[in-house]
Amino acid sequence: MPIYKLNIRELDADFIKKLQEEHENAEIEIRVQSVPGSSAPLTETGFWHIISLLDWSKEEDDDEGIVEPAVAYLSTLDVESIYCFQDMLSEKLHRLDKKVYAENMGENSWGEDRPFSSDYFLYARACVVANGKDYYEKILANPAQMPKDFTFESLLYLAADAYKRKTGQEFEYFPTVSYETYSNPDGWDETLMDRLLG
Repeated sequence: MPIYKLNIRELDADFIKKLQEEHENAEIEIRVQSVPGSSAPLTETGFWHIISLLDWSKEEDDDEGIVEPAVAYLSTLDVESIYCFQDMLSEKLHRLDKKVYAENMGENSWGEDRPFSSDYFLYARACVVANGKDYYEKILANPAQMPKDFTFESLLYLAADAYKRKTGQEFEYFPTVSYETYSNPDGWDETLMDRLLG
């Protein structure tokens, strides 16, 4: 299939009609890339700075209070940076999507003959990222140090909340990699994946 590169100002009704005529039943993928001279997207350092804004002094109240400073800051950045934050978060959660981490998260750990919640494991992985760069790297290096019986689901909605605050619209964005449990084929035995996913 052809690849078209054009400035977003050239994406008009005539061009869309031409695409529809030439590729009647095709699916398209649209990627927005910065051009030289535009503002820089969020960096890795910027990502961890936003994570550092989580206010754990509000832990007794609710998760919304914890994430509020991070949401407020991210909503002041450009939309591309919000997308970048979501991509980086997804990539980090994806790296933790391995059975070796699932086996080390306390009472709800993975086991062949016990119930296992893929959602709980996702929220446990989010807890790892929410605790900052040093903690994240420590867990990557030593899965036995996974937090036991702790989760932080609210981190998953940080970018969506910032986007809605900035634009007034719902966040409809699909990151470059999936953070869902079992999405990392390198982290799970192939036979096990076949059994789990049918």
